[in-house]
Amino acid sequence: MGAMIFVRERRKIEKGEKKPRYRVCGISGMDLKLYALHMRHKELEQIAEATGAKLVILKAGKEESE
Repeated sequence: MGAMIFVRERRKIEKGEKKPRYRVCGISGMDLKLYALHMRHKELEQIAEATGAKLVILKAGKEESE
């Protein structure tokens, strides 16, 4: 099994907001340090391509209002 980078969408972000949308949850199979926990999808794709890792986007449940 190769290296993997696990990310999920941030929960408290508004639609159209110009902030990084993804949060890095974990890294498996390689020695990589990320200093920014919130990143854009393009940035994550570039990191995955450069390191030969697979980018895994986790399905997180949306917060439900009662």
